[in-house]
Amino acid sequence: MESTAFDASERRIWAGRAKAYAGSFGKLCAHPVPQLLDAARVRDGVRVLDVGTGTGTVAAAACARGARVTGVDAEISMVELAARAAPSADMHLAVLPQLPFSDGLFDAVTGNFVLNHVGRPRAALAELRRVVRPGGRIAVTIWSVPAAAGQALLGRAVEAAGAVRPSHIPALATEDDFPRTEAGLAGLLTSAGLKDVVCESVRWDHHTEAEEWWGGAADGVGAIGQTVVSQPDHTLGGIKRHFDLLSAEFAGPPGRLVLPHTALLAHARR
Repeated sequence: MESTAFDASERRIWAGRAKAYAGSFGKLCAHPVPQLLDAARVRDGVRVLDVGTGTGTVAAAACARGARVTGVDAEISMVELAARAAPSADMHLAVLPQLPFSDGLFDAVTGNFVLNHVGRPRAALAELRRVVRPGGRIAVTIWSVPAAAGQALLGRAVEAAGAVRPSHIPALATEDDFPRTEAGLAGLLTSAGLKDVVCESVRWDHHTEAEEWWGGAADGVGAIGQTVVSQPDHTLGGIKRHFDLLSAEFAGPPGRLVLPHTALLAHARR
């Protein structure tokens, strides 16, 4: 299947950024992992594929449960970190929606926020369905829309500074998008032919240092980070000033932020 402009942009955005992600937004994305593994019924002896494994957080947690784990990611720096985080797992470089595995090979498939980073989410889910055995489980998370207050902080700072999203970071094509709501994600799984679909919201407060949160963006992590680092110096300075001002809404202990986030967790069986 031909890559989309969104997919090509994602490859550029994430190239070589595994360490920067691990030191910033990766800690945030680790929160739903236990619930994700529970939803996929990951336990001792289960053959698990973790798609978009990133720095290996899900894979390592699945290994700790005694599962037989395979992980894939589209970015080589992620695969390298994941292999160190989960040395007993089998890690591969692979890009959705084309996975190098035979039909029905796995008992369970997990995808922690990976659907946020693919150009054709429906095709990606169809591929996850293909590689899980009949009756096997699929569990995925995505960020909900509208964003929770903590998730929106950096975007608000960008908007307040008058910064514009660069043209080389395209939005998902309208025909490929779907509502980022419980009903929208459940409908996406159902349209992929999955059964017994359940979707729920997961809410938590992410505790982080203010400079660590800003540092992820300043290092160009994700679309928000690429938007930040693409600005001229005077605009970049304005974003940082607005970030500092808006951060007061989320102040915790000195130098730390308490950022409310909401994700969607959906699971189903083939």
